[in-house]
Amino acid sequence: MAISHPIFARVFARASVAMDRAGAAAHRRRLVAGLGGRVVEVGAGNGRNLPHYPPGVTGVLAVEPEPRLRALVRAAAPAAPVPVTVAAGLAEALPVADASADAVVLSLVLCSVPDQTVALREARRVLRAGGQLRFYEHVVAETPGLRRAQRLADATLWPVCCAGCHTARDTVGAIRAAGFTVVELDRFRFPPTGMSGPASPHVLGAAVRD
Repeated sequence: MAISHPIFARVFARASVAMDRAGAAAHRRRLVAGLGGRVVEVGAGNGRNLPHYPPGVTGVLAVEPEPRLRALVRAAAPAAPVPVTVAAGLAEALPVADASADAVVLSLVLCSVPDQTVALREARRVLRAGGQLRFYEHVVAETPGLRRAQRLADATLWPVCCAGCHTARDTVGAIRAAGFTVVELDRFRFPPTGMSGPASPHVLGAAVRD
């Protein structure tokens, strides 16, 4: 199933380049550092994570439902340092067999899936026992004032303008509730300087399938 957001796809593709220049590239490197074996990247966007996969990865299945972004992933795949296969698919219905992945990578995608519980259940399904979930997401703020701003944004134009994105999701709590043990977690603001917008609280971490 395709999910078409042509305007957002164009904006996101340009914004992701600017984000990497502002420091997101370093977060992407940390996101996939040390991975090995078969990796499923859910919501691969325009492929900005691909250059950072380490040589221990034997293959990446990059799943992306948006047609324009998926075309950009395909264009980026040949230059990746590891083999990459690109597929259409949803986070809630991955085209992957049970317990066949050594790692699942989620990067700025759990904010926009219709149901985090379903998406994380699907990630758990495709992971082998002891497999890793790596995540890099913007999440609910820890401060009351910014949480109020997030709720206002989510109740008005933010999801409409940003392809279903929500800023106030307790993504770390959802990961734990889905049967993962969080073993690494870093909370930070991005961008690191300037005004703190609704999407500025970020987390980067790793969890293990129980």
